[in-house]
Amino acid sequence: MNRRTLLKTALSGAALLSMPTMRAFAATAQTLTLASRTIEVNGRAASVYSLTGPDGKPGLSFDAGSDFDVKLANTLGEDTIIHWHGLTPPWDQDGVPDAPQPLIKAGETRAFRFPVGSGGTHWMHAHTLQEQNLLAAPLIVRRPEETSADEQEIVILLHDFSFTPAAELLARLKGSSAGGHAAMPGMGHDMAAMSGMAGMDHGTMDMGAMDMGAMSMPAMDLNDIEYDAYLANDRTLDDPEVVKVDKGGTVRLRIINGATATAFTIDLGALQGTVVAVDGQPIQPVAARRFPMTMGQRLDIRLRVPAEGGAFPILALREGGPQRTGIVMASAGAAVPRLSPVGETTGPVLDIAYEVGLRAVTPLADRPADVRYAIDLTGGMAGYTWAMPGAEAIKVSKGQRVEIEMRNASMMAHPMHLHGHHFQVVGLDGGIRFPGAVRDTVLVPPNRTITIAIDAENPGLWAFHCHHLYHMAAGMMATFAYEGA
Repeated sequence: MNRRTLLKTALSGAALLSMPTMRAFAATAQTLTLASRTIEVNGRAASVYSLTGPDGKPGLSFDAGSDFDVKLANTLGEDTIIHWHGLTPPWDQDGVPDAPQPLIKAGETRAFRFPVGSGGTHWMHAHTLQEQNLLAAPLIVRRPEETSADEQEIVILLHDFSFTPAAELLARLKGSSAGGHAAMPGMGHDMAAMSGMAGMDHGTMDMGAMDMGAMSMPAMDLNDIEYDAYLANDRTLDDPEVVKVDKGGTVRLRIINGATATAFTIDLGALQGTVVAVDGQPIQPVAARRFPMTMGQRLDIRLRVPAEGGAFPILALREGGPQRTGIVMASAGAAVPRLSPVGETTGPVLDIAYEVGLRAVTPLADRPADVRYAIDLTGGMAGYTWAMPGAEAIKVSKGQRVEIEMRNASMMAHPMHLHGHHFQVVGLDGGIRFPGAVRDTVLVPPNRTITIAIDAENPGLWAFHCHHLYHMAAGMMATFAYEGA
């Protein structure tokens, strides 16, 4: 599998930037180790990757305002590289192959150091097909008020898992062109009629007086891979992680959708929660029992355990399918129910109405755009080729306010991710304007248009792509390029 070529074409101009200065390992640096491990999935041994910190646990955590001071040690027998999803490092430390740093060779240790930022629930993952095989981990940056809060923190990393290697999955997807949507082992092709808000529980979310217009949609493609399992913290729902919680206690869920090709709806069951941050950025609180999240996104949900205690599943429902995963919160002495990884109903189809109802606590400054771009998101299952025409024209200068209108002309939703920046969601369908959430990943459903605003303050040639791994690998990858880079 030639992982180096995944992003080389889209970032072919990267060599024009100067190579990074080599950094000495600081005495305070944390060591993050890339390794292999074995887990059990559906009663079978599965060889997967790991990313463990100095305490032997997955991922890393920092205090807001500190330095990301890390030695990344590759103990694998293969080359790789890690992207710090949600952080805004200098471009030379972003962790994309050959942009500008090459893959980290087997046995190599590489140093990274830059300001970690103001805080949030983030994550780290390979920017290669290795991401499919669980080469991902949490990256938590705690704000002072979160560190001092009287609440229990629970981190949940979601993933989709296949015993079939990622390169073979991609080859099967590309090979399906001859037969259109012919079924293949290890693959699925779900079709569903979009029916507006059907199945979505928005709780007490205030949608305001905004006219969403007709929400009906033609049939869309939902899931292009049938996975062998769906995992929460490496475990299936028939053997979930059980986290002890206090009766009457407050819990902060930090949920990361690390799946490569699966969107979920978080279902709190009998509990009501309040989402207080998306993609690590605070929002005005939204209370509900269900919360949608596409690939690459994060949710911070605060909830209270009932005074009488009990066992409370926190489920992730696969979009358009009955499969589910999750954990169980349980107070002392509570009976933990047996749960099936297949539910009785299908998970909701993600809808843009939820996004329109979100409001940033700290929005971007109110100013007009200096430059605007319109890009199309194109492609389809036949031939499995995806693209972003119009993105090749993006050229920005430091200090500019940039707006990008993303028009989805395909019949699959696309979680669009911009590296090195946070953006604000500001428009829908080319007409409706609203001061939405600040994010780094936003869902663009079929036949919809989303507009984002970015303050260009971090020069480089930044990856801008769909966070569906196979869409990215099949062409939906571009560059957010600064002039002179």
